[in-house]
Amino acid sequence: MIPLSQPVEVDSGSPRPLKILIEMRPALEGHAGIPQETRLLFRGLSLVDNVKVEGLMQSADRVLARGLPVNGTGWFGKLSRDAELNRLGRVVISLEQGYWDSVPGTYVHTIVMAVWHLLGGRQLLKRFDAHHFRDYIWRRYFARTLPSADFDLVTDAAFRIARVPWNAMHICATVTRKMGFPSLFPRLETSDFDMMITETPYPATVSKRTKLVVRYHDAIPMLMPHTISDKRWHQAFHYHALRKNVANGAWFVCVSEATRKDLISVFPQAEARSSTIHNMVSHNYFDEDSTAQRVPEIVKTRMNGMIKPPLDPSFMRRLFEDSVLPEPLEYLLVVSTIEPRKNHLGLLSAWEKLRAEAFPALKLLVVGKLGWHHKAIVKKFRPWMERGDVFLLEDVPAADLRLLYKHARATICPSFGEGFDFSGVEAMKSGGVVAASDIPVHREIYDDAVEYFNPYSTPDLSRAIAELIGPSQDMRRADLVARGAVVARRYAYEKILPQWQAFLSAQCSEVQSPAREAPVVP
Repeated sequence: MIPLSQPVEVDSGSPRPLKILIEMRPALEGHAGIPQETRLLFRGLSLVDNVKVEGLMQSADRVLARGLPVNGTGWFGKLSRDAELNRLGRVVISLEQGYWDSVPGTYVHTIVMAVWHLLGGRQLLKRFDAHHFRDYIWRRYFARTLPSADFDLVTDAAFRIARVPWNAMHICATVTRKMGFPSLFPRLETSDFDMMITETPYPATVSKRTKLVVRYHDAIPMLMPHTISDKRWHQAFHYHALRKNVANGAWFVCVSEATRKDLISVFPQAEARSSTIHNMVSHNYFDEDSTAQRVPEIVKTRMNGMIKPPLDPSFMRRLFEDSVLPEPLEYLLVVSTIEPRKNHLGLLSAWEKLRAEAFPALKLLVVGKLGWHHKAIVKKFRPWMERGDVFLLEDVPAADLRLLYKHARATICPSFGEGFDFSGVEAMKSGGVVAASDIPVHREIYDDAVEYFNPYSTPDLSRAIAELIGPSQDMRRADLVARGAVVARRYAYEKILPQWQAFLSAQCSEVQSPAREAPVVP
């Protein structure tokens, strides 16, 4: 049994619960990174007594169906129970299939918003009663990160609905700016809440009584715009929303001190309103007794279905047989979205060098979804994939990823730029050894528990890996595993949540009482 939390002592005495609205849109999008942080933060703050957390349901590009009136009564009186449930069911459908066709719906809402806000209107947030839709709330928003023991905790929460797409909010400001008007960001009616926490710069203003808190992950769209997707729009959306948030007095809780320094290098006026609270890392990662015999099975069942090269029959026959390979699979592991900023091609070059010089049996496992500009990377991988030496995996559940981390010869974090980088900490928590690019955020987050290398130098990258996987490096590996276990504990729930509680106490007149104890997971 693994306890997920310990009670955290904080001051009490608040006259009423602190009401916090948390943006949940990122939780729809994937397993790791910002989606994972969104789920963990919602769960963590839900455990704090005298804090009432609600989730904001919104789509990036789909107009949502109407929810329920916040006060229970609409313009035409109170809805019958069956009519309420029908309306809520349509909200679910609109999140999954679209209520209007997504592109026309986005543009229509952009025009409507621009006119509405020029007239001084606000976007009302409707209510979503999750009681009859707990299965959907759990599986769509939370199940990819949280254990089943948290089911009641997060599905008992209340939710609000922002009907207008997040992209349409950005477009509204962009279009009005291009027309010569000041950037016209929508206004949300959030007066029911003391605080709204968003996971990226948010393209709207909130009510005066609501404090906007931006969970700031990185400044990459501004400082490394050559590495992002849809460069023109992505950079503009990020910059102008961030600029508006700064001007409106938002607070910025950055995921690393490196990210905070990047933020204030662009907006020095935000320094007094910025702080650093590191990400929580999922409790799904821990060092457990296991063998490497299941690695081929994981590789077999989790290969990326979008990429199907002709595979080397001799190796793949052995891999796909029910019996295990005669020897444990020796492999390097990288866990990240496949995109240029993550430096997969640099790792590939270093891996090729290692295979040619000393480690001919070494495989390369790449876990992550296909990101922007992935085709050139996959093209370089393909000859090795056809031989059964490189494997692209996707949708690897935490239990399997935990095993891959532990039994990899090394987990490599080769990125040119990051805001935090979960994979290295997850590997440390799982008992693995890590090599990472020598960039400020890695030095901050990983401390002395990894082997560092210059991400722009293939020889240095291969040198770092060789110093971890060579036959005489057992003592070095054992030392890094021990150091990693210590470093990884810094990002556990019981270490990070008190920092959030201190932040909330400092920002609001309400003071929290002790956190409830979390469920226990086998």
